[in-house]
Order: sequence, then C-alpha cells, then structure tokens
Amino acid sequence: MTRLFIMWPFIQLGLTDVWRHKTRSLLTMLGVVFGVASVIAMLAVGEGASLQARESIKRLGSQNILLSSEKPPADEGGNANAQQGRLTIYGLLYDDETRIRETIPGIELTVPARMVKRNTRFGERQRELRIVETIPEWFDVVQRPILAGRVLKENDLRTHANVCVLTAQGARELLAAKEIIGQRIRIGAGMFEVVGIVKNDGGGSVRTPDSEADVYIPMTTGKKMFGDTSSRVSSGGMEGERVELGQIIVRMTAVEVVEAGSTAIEAMLKRFHKKQDYKIDVPLTLLREAERTKRTFNIVLGAIAGISLLVGGIGIMNIMLASVTERTKEIGIRRAIGARRSRIVIQFLINTCVLSIGGGLVGLMVGVLIPFIITWTTEMPTVVQPYSLALAFGISAGVGILFGLYPAMRAASLDPIEALRHE
Repeated sequence: MTRLFIMWPFIQLGLTDVWRHKTRSLLTMLGVVFGVASVIAMLAVGEGASLQARESIKRLGSQNILLSSEKPPADEGGNANAQQGRLTIYGLLYDDETRIRETIPGIELTVPARMVKRNTRFGERQRELRIVETIPEWFDVVQRPILAGRVLKENDLRTHANVCVLTAQGARELLAAKEIIGQRIRIGAGMFEVVGIVKNDGGGSVRTPDSEADVYIPMTTGKKMFGDTSSRVSSGGMEGERVELGQIIVRMTAVEVVEAGSTAIEAMLKRFHKKQDYKIDVPLTLLREAERTKRTFNIVLGAIAGISLLVGGIGIMNIMLASVTERTKEIGIRRAIGARRSRIVIQFLINTCVLSIGGGLVGLMVGVLIPFIITWTTEMPTVVQPYSLALAFGISAGVGILFGLYPAMRAASLDPIEALRHE
C-alpha cells in the first residue's frame, strides 16, 4: 500500500499525459484493440470449424469402420470387377459383408447398404434423391434424431414392405409444406409410404454415410424392386453399373480393436478384389488427425493475428518516442531538480501501460463480439475459449511494456543540461 501511495503521483502524471493527447492516444490504442480482437476472433473461428469437424467424426462412432464402393479408373484391369461391354461391375459384394462378419474377430455388428440416385415423385413435384437400401441397424450406427414417425423395423425388412424414411432436407424438397407422415411417394415404378423423418447431417467437411437428401427403404424391398444394376443414357448409348453394396458399416466391440480390425478388413478385401474399388474410413483415425490439424490451425491463425498486435506495439513505440522528443525540456527540468532515472522510466512506462492495457480491455470486448456476429450472420459455429482471452490480453500488455521500455529508457538517459537547452 505504501509503495502504491508513493507511485500514485507518477500514475496520475501518466494518466494526465494520455488524457492531454486524447486523439493521439485513441488512435494508438486502436492498433492494440484490433490486434487483440483479431487474435480472439480468428482463434474462435478456427476452434468452431475444428469443433464442427470433430463432432461430425464423433457422430460416425469411434468404434465404427466405414467401407465404401469406389469406381476404379477405366484403364485398370481385373476379373471380378471388370467392365463387360457397357456394364461396369465394381465395388463391395454381399460376400464381403458375410466374410467380414464371420471371420474378423472383435466385430459387434455389420450394416450393409446400397445407394443409388432415382427420380422421386409426389404429385407434380419431382426430385432426384439418393435412395439408401439398408437394414434397421443403420439407424443404430448412424444416429440421427427422429423428427417425426419412426425408422425402419425388422418387420419391414422381413415383409419387403414398401415404406420409407426421409431426411428433413429430402422431405422439404419433395413434400414441401404437406403433411408428411402417411403420404405415399413414387420411387421409380413403386409407391412407398413415408413412415418417418430424421434429421440430416450430410454435406459437411467430413464425409458421412448419409447425405442431406436421402430416402431410406428396406434392403429386401430395394433388391426385389430395383435389383443390383442401375443404368443411365449417355451420348454413346445406354450404360450400366452393377454395385452390390455401396457401403458396409462395421462396428467393433471396443475402441481398442478398431485399428487392428481395419487392418484385417483391408487385408481380406485385397485378397478378393483384384483392384482398389473400395475405400476404408476409420473415424477414430480421422478424429486423431482432426486434433492434430486443430493444433496446427490454431498456431497459424494465432501467429497471423499476433502480427496485428506487433504492429500495434510498433505504433505505441513510435508515439512514445515522439512524446519523449516533445517533452525533452520537461524531462531536463525534472532531472535538474533531482528526479531519479527510475522515476522517469516509470512515468513513461505508465503511459504505455495505459495505452496497451486499455486497448487490450476494449479489444477483449470487441473480440468476443465479432465471433457472435459471425455466428449470427453466417450460422458458422465459433467458440471463444478462455485461454484465447488470457493469451490475447497477456500479449497486448507484454507488447506495450516491451515497446514502451526503449522510449522510457531513452527519456531517462537524456543529459539534463542538453535537455534544458532543447527548444
């Protein structure tokens, strides 16, 4: 308390000097304000994007392994998946799903699915939606909130029922404002009753098994009605593709066996597929990569935003050097009547601390406001972490002291006689 009482006259002097040059002080503080705000805002945007990706990966399931059919380059050879005339045969097989389920240790569940784009009609509205032929367990491994009705059941699979479940986006595109549950829509040549609506989660930065506009039907119904071959008309005539399974989702019994299971599945598929007509995604591996990417992303964004703080610090140094020049005679008088150099240093450091700390506090408020505005206007997720506030404010205070130290020491080192002669 005694030390504060002794220092109070110098603090008052520093505050008075800042107030005396209000416009100059404000413009100097703006560099710090925008520097602090940019650090917080950029880290918030990076954290939000990273969190969105990590949440998408987590919803895929850390115990899941995703197998997808992929069309190989046309010039690759092979027997089992070769091109026969205009019919291209490739991708995962029903036998692959059986072999994986029966021979790979540590598997809890396998979920096969077939995907194909088909014209879907309701009254006069027609859209091309992705039809997913699958089994009820799909909704256990790809968990999406049920918005209305129900999902597929075992009885639908057993009785080859003509029922379907839509994603929310698919329902909006096809049914618009109509009452959804119980409506009958035409898929290809068949009529299907809508029994449920689920929330869609496709189209993000992470490839998920579902897409924004899906229609789910029982696999037995789809196989009976549409078969395994899809065709399209091109400039060269009719072309067809035969893909038995578009995806197989494998759920392992524990996280610890996921990587070993994916390695065993890959080795097995290589034995029975002459070329690479499949892709294996392991959400657990993707999650670890996302964590590493997040750290790198934050470092890069923080470094870029930190440059703004550096520029603000240079502005403080420039203004304080100008202040030293302006007040050379005043410094000479104070030194002549006995003021110690340390007191001169403290006086000028107080000036810089007022500018940097004041700018830092305002920058904190602006930095928290910017992510809120970004989320409100663009619906882009942002997350302001407490560490980013402490980091930005700590750097602003440090930059102020660091860049104010040289002008303060320069003021203290002035020769009193030379300073008194200064005009």
